[in-house]
Amino acid sequence: MTKRMAVTGYKSHELGIFSDNDQRVSYIKEAIRKRILAFIEEGGEWILLSCQPGVEFWTAEVVLEMKQEYDISLAVLPPFEGVEERWPENVQMAYQEILSEADFFKTIYKGGYQGPFQFKAKDRFIIDHTDKALVLYDEETPGTPKFFLEIARLADGYEVEWITPEDLQDVVEELEWTDPGMFDEDAH
Repeated sequence: MTKRMAVTGYKSHELGIFSDNDQRVSYIKEAIRKRILAFIEEGGEWILLSCQPGVEFWTAEVVLEMKQEYDISLAVLPPFEGVEERWPENVQMAYQEILSEADFFKTIYKGGYQGPFQFKAKDRFIIDHTDKALVLYDEETPGTPKFFLEIARLADGYEVEWITPEDLQDVVEELEWTDPGMFDEDAH
C-alpha cells in the first residue's frame, strides 16, 4: 500500500506566476487537492516535499488545509539550512508559517548552500523515502522538475503520477461549471 507520496513540479517563476492572487494558483491547488484526496482515500498518510516556491509550496498549503478534515501529514525536507534566505520577504514569512504547521521538518544537509549536489541528494532522499510521486509537469516544457524525474526513473518500481496541462484544463472547466462566479472580473 502506498503510504508516502512526494509532490513536486514547477517553481512559480517557471509558470510565469509572481503572485498568489494569480487565478492559475487556485486551479493548480484544486488539481493537487483532488489528487491528494484520492491518495488519502487509498490509505495514503504522508506528503513529502522540499517546499520550493511554486507547486511544492502550494501543495503544502493544500495539505495544511486538508489536515482540518483528513488524516494526512506533511513532511518538509529542504536541501539545506537557510534555503529561503534569497526569497522575497512575504514568501519567507509564508514558508515559516508552513514549517510551524508541518508534522515533520528536517534539512537534508546541515549548514547552508554548498553546491548543486545538494538538490540532487534532496531528490534522491525524498524518492528513497516515498512510495510514489505526484508531479505537475509538461514534457514539452522542461523545467526544474526534470531533475527529480531523472532520478525517479532510475528508482526501481517507483511510480510517478502526472498532473498535465490537460488535467489543469479539466479543473478549469469543472470549476467554471460548478462555480461560475469564480471567473467574474470582480471576483479577483
